[in-house]
Amino acid sequence: MKNNINKIAIHLHDDDNIAVACDDLLKNEKVIIEDKEICLLDDVGLAHKLAFVDIKKGDKVIKFGAYIGSALKDIKVGEHVHLHNIKSDYIII
Repeated sequence: MKNNINKIAIHLHDDDNIAVACDDLLKNEKVIIEDKEICLLDDVGLAHKLAFVDIKKGDKVIKFGAYIGSALKDIKVGEHVHLHNIKSDYIII
């Protein structure tokens, strides 16, 4: 697929509902991940996560095919996924 979009993110596992930024990505930029065009709703730093699909509040966040936490709120496609909207299910503070 030819396009003028240079920034990339990768979807690491078929079961993942997130992708990982391979560059610093800016709000309103578009990335192509597996032929899916995603418009970023937030700035997403290098190696940070972004929603690959809509994630509902309480849903498990999946990276490398494994649960890494739960969504604290609904997270839309293209939104930054980090400590402000997910919680670890394994670390008790």
